[in-house]
Amino acid sequence: MSTDTLDRTTAHALLDSLLAHGFTLATGVPCSLLKGAFQLLEQPPADDGSRRLHYVPAPREDSAVGLASGAAVAGERAVVLMQNSGLGYCLNVLTSFNLIYDVPVLLVVSWRGHDGNDAVEHDVIGRELLNLLALFELPHTVLDHGDPAGSVATAVRRMEETQRCSVLIVREGI
Repeated sequence: MSTDTLDRTTAHALLDSLLAHGFTLATGVPCSLLKGAFQLLEQPPADDGSRRLHYVPAPREDSAVGLASGAAVAGERAVVLMQNSGLGYCLNVLTSFNLIYDVPVLLVVSWRGHDGNDAVEHDVIGRELLNLLALFELPHTVLDHGDPAGSVATAVRRMEETQRCSVLIVREGI
């Protein structure tokens, strides 16, 4: 199976699992490690009436978290897709709203620089990502490409148990 096929299969499984867990809205800022998911989200709706996530592109990660948080307050389940540098960018939004008012959204975050072989700015946050999540008490799950549905279920369970944003980390591209 080619890498592109695997990426697309994992991206499909991830989005299908989000739908199965009641998510209705997806937003975020594209990242090359999440390109398969973004390509699927950007496709026009199928004529067969199948359910899909409503996708709203965002210009910045903090805007995406704001949009998803508003949807969560209105009773929807929302997911934000971003790269880890974007997570750093929106920490103020998370700490000044989501974490003090218990407004959980699921964050799907690519782990750029996890292996120290990326652009310098990605290597810095990549090296510190898990420490950053621990500092802000954000539960996280690393996506298992062999079981994306199980990874989503774990991340959602942690979000529900803690009433905090939960982070699903994508280390390899989907």
